[in-house]
Amino acid sequence: MKMVKDLNGKARLVGVNHVALEVGNIEEALSFYGSLFEFSLRGRSAKMAFIDMGDQFIALSQSRTQPPDKERHFGLVVDDKERVRQKLKEAGAKILPGRGVEFRDPWGNRVQIVEYANIQFTKDKAVLEGMGCEGLRKSSEAIAELARKGMVVKEG
Repeated sequence: MKMVKDLNGKARLVGVNHVALEVGNIEEALSFYGSLFEFSLRGRSAKMAFIDMGDQFIALSQSRTQPPDKERHFGLVVDDKERVRQKLKEAGAKILPGRGVEFRDPWGNRVQIVEYANIQFTKDKAVLEGMGCEGLRKSSEAIAELARKGMVVKEG
């Protein structure tokens, strides 16, 4: 087992387990996000729903009452952001201006869509296979970015 070097007594950030997203209505949120993404529910209650993303999840919480935040957002990693752009158009959602794919959900949550191939974030081969995403690969730019940090990506 590889030992992690001492960080002056501080814990090392390893990743994100989940994001809690406030929405106005669970059924409407599941319908909206279901029109954009293929997903399965990890669990459900009257005012909460948990959407699986492989080894991570989004917790939808029925509690949104405040107006939208101006800049606060979160990014979702997808296999094909252009398919998301098309589904957003079909759903009548407003895509925010810019180079990427960003939108606000019906409750004002700002969501940025990023493509798996183009970012440093990686999933273990077994997780990708379990998600039905075994063909996903990193771009040469993303691999080079990881290499500059001394991280090796083994694909396939």
